[in-house]
Amino acid sequence: MTPILVTGGAGYIGSSTCKALYRCGYLPVTVDNLVYGHRWAVKWGPLEEADIADTNKIQALFEKYRPEAVIHFAAFAYVGESVQDPRKYYLNNVAGTLNLLSVMKNCGCDKIIFSSTCATYGNPERIPIDETHRQVPVNPYGRSKLMIEQILQDFGSAYGMRHVILRYFNASGADPEGQIGESHDPETHLIPLAIKAVLEGKSVQVYGKDYDTPDGTAIRDYIHVSDLAEAHCLSLKYLLAGNKSDCFNLGTGRGYSVLEIIEAVERVSGKKVRYDITDRRPGDPDKLIASSAKANEKLGWRCRYMELEPVIETAYRWHAEQIKDKRSDL
Repeated sequence: MTPILVTGGAGYIGSSTCKALYRCGYLPVTVDNLVYGHRWAVKWGPLEEADIADTNKIQALFEKYRPEAVIHFAAFAYVGESVQDPRKYYLNNVAGTLNLLSVMKNCGCDKIIFSSTCATYGNPERIPIDETHRQVPVNPYGRSKLMIEQILQDFGSAYGMRHVILRYFNASGADPEGQIGESHDPETHLIPLAIKAVLEGKSVQVYGKDYDTPDGTAIRDYIHVSDLAEAHCLSLKYLLAGNKSDCFNLGTGRGYSVLEIIEAVERVSGKKVRYDITDRRPGDPDKLIASSAKANEKLGWRCRYMELEPVIETAYRWHAEQIKDKRSDL
């Protein structure tokens, strides 16, 4: 099997991508420092516990596995934390990636798929957002990702390194077969928070009800994690076929408000979701909806999960099983 180095492969999207890679005939080699990743999520290839900032360890892994390409997920990704501690984000996300790219260059590995974000666009000027939209991020997390995108372009021009940049919208759902799912600490994503509110008898925070949307709550584009994983496999094939560097948005092209998500969780669970409305967070746009036409055309990628409730059903099954397992251990 062809080895592919997957940084952050023990995380939510990374582990789903490792499963998809394995099914496509690749050997995913997970490199993760396990700060936010989970050892139990690495099921389809070896786990190498290392930090991308550790030049010697990363160099040794390239020499050991001789990967054909890198899929780079490893990053800190809490927007609020990035505002409070930008140094942490620039050191880990930007400097860490620069170190990884330097090792790749030294070892002759010239293909990378980068996990970017719609946060690089900032407050949208038009909806849906396509790849030509100007990038003006409004927080250090988004700026760190945009800096890496620019570094990749420079490495391509100077050293011939080819890349695919994938700008995600809201990753959601869980593995349909129940093997892996979303497990963050702290959890900040709406769907798992709403599901836990049902399963654990808690309430979920709704940040703002004065947005310029039909029900006053923010609208986002929720894409199933399995669809994201498939896009990485197609991006790998795209690079291995010799195609030039490019960037792609990944979303469904449909938007749902916070209250619509809560209502969908209620329909799936058959229970009410308790929620409290609080102040909106600074810098949160009214709407973020993707145009993925370019990925459809150039990668041949299509979303399988276009409807909201099947996405939430996979997540609900996953979280319900985790709570069941925890209770059985008591």
